[in-house]
Amino acid sequence: MAAIISGILLFVPPIHGLADNGDFYRSILSNGIYRLPTSYSQYSDFVITKFGIMQYFNENNVSVLSSQTIFIQIALLLNKLFYSRTIFDIRFMGLVYYLFYLGGIYLLTNAFVRPYRKVKSYVMGLLIVFIFADSAYTLYFNSFFAEPGMFILMLYLCASIISLARNIYSRRWPMTFLFFISTILLITNKQQNAPLALSFGVVAIGIMFLPHFRARRMATALGIVLVLMSGVGIYKSIGSEIVGANTFQTFSHGTLLETSDPTKKIERGGVDGQFALMRNENYYSKNYATLDPGSKYVKKHLMDKTGFAWIVRYYAGNLKQFNNLLDVAAKDVTAVQPRAVGNFVRNSGHKPGEQVKYFTVYSSLMGAFFPGKYAFDCLLAIGFIAVYSVGFYLDIKAKRYMGILRFFLIFGLMTVVVFVPIVSIVGDGDADLAKHLFLVPVSLNMSLLMFISDLINHTLWNTEGDEVSE
Repeated sequence: MAAIISGILLFVPPIHGLADNGDFYRSILSNGIYRLPTSYSQYSDFVITKFGIMQYFNENNVSVLSSQTIFIQIALLLNKLFYSRTIFDIRFMGLVYYLFYLGGIYLLTNAFVRPYRKVKSYVMGLLIVFIFADSAYTLYFNSFFAEPGMFILMLYLCASIISLARNIYSRRWPMTFLFFISTILLITNKQQNAPLALSFGVVAIGIMFLPHFRARRMATALGIVLVLMSGVGIYKSIGSEIVGANTFQTFSHGTLLETSDPTKKIERGGVDGQFALMRNENYYSKNYATLDPGSKYVKKHLMDKTGFAWIVRYYAGNLKQFNNLLDVAAKDVTAVQPRAVGNFVRNSGHKPGEQVKYFTVYSSLMGAFFPGKYAFDCLLAIGFIAVYSVGFYLDIKAKRYMGILRFFLIFGLMTVVVFVPIVSIVGDGDADLAKHLFLVPVSLNMSLLMFISDLINHTLWNTEGDEVSE
């Protein structure tokens, strides 16, 4: 079902995807792909399907270190083998993600339904399709955004832990290896993912509790160290231009928002009040900008004064404003499908910037009914952790491991739900919030699926009947 639903969306003409909001250049130039000249704008309104492949020396440095390059290079190879060595078709990008995605859906479904083969297994299968085959997720595949890689790697990461917890496979090392590979690739997929090393480092602790695993515990400990190092490495790789863009947008889309008098507040922080005029402006402005964010004047009088420490001090002195911004983030948690870009190709008969409604029931329901309050998200996280801590305690006493691995997975996913909005607001304000919060709804949906699975299988607090004897 996932293959059919997403295959129609991605490959049946007229194809669908996501238009470029200006971020594609970070991925394509360093991979030898460029925009073909056109008489119309290639941004925001329509999905661009054809790009050029560089035939000569690529003078563009790698602006962003990312594991996304692996997916792009596989797509380039397939494109050159089966289509063209000079023109790149975006559907090859979609095909690569599509194949990896189906593998993730298979592993996740297998982890949730085994060892059961009853009606409830089909209920879980349908729920997985309903949630994770939603077009809000799969539209990303026909694009150069980093999010589809993050989504797919989360499927593999969670499927591997659930498989280990339920003892699905006779050998544990393949799923353990898959977990660490998926985690490291996820963290290095995007610079903003660096803090996730802590969240998934916590998840990995659960693997240490597997029985008859002493010989491999040292390898697991090494894996945890590599996960943490990948977070440090991807953070250190952030270039000065990206740091500048994030600093500027944290100021213009963060500290200047949700306040009636931003001038006085920033002046108390030692910044000239005239910079309040830059409210809501982007570092890469599409239209006229009050001041050039990259100018020496802005760098000297604004950027050099408003670093990370200044932002933290500012929000510490304006907690009400910070809470309002977190509520803004909470409203965007369910906005998986970016609203600022179109999903249709040019000449498809659709308006510029028009959005796909095909198989978006789940994301639409979540967007309509999920409370847009950060406090609710925190209470939900506490609730999930509290519920699964009971199974953790009982399995510790009974020397079982399913509840232990499951607890650490839930705990790690809930840290994503709680802390990613904070990191996003402090790091980039409300600019591109839906994309920055992408892993929050994925984590919530994965936790919800696990909760439903445990309820219908009666394993929420008693996992004894779920383990398969070795």
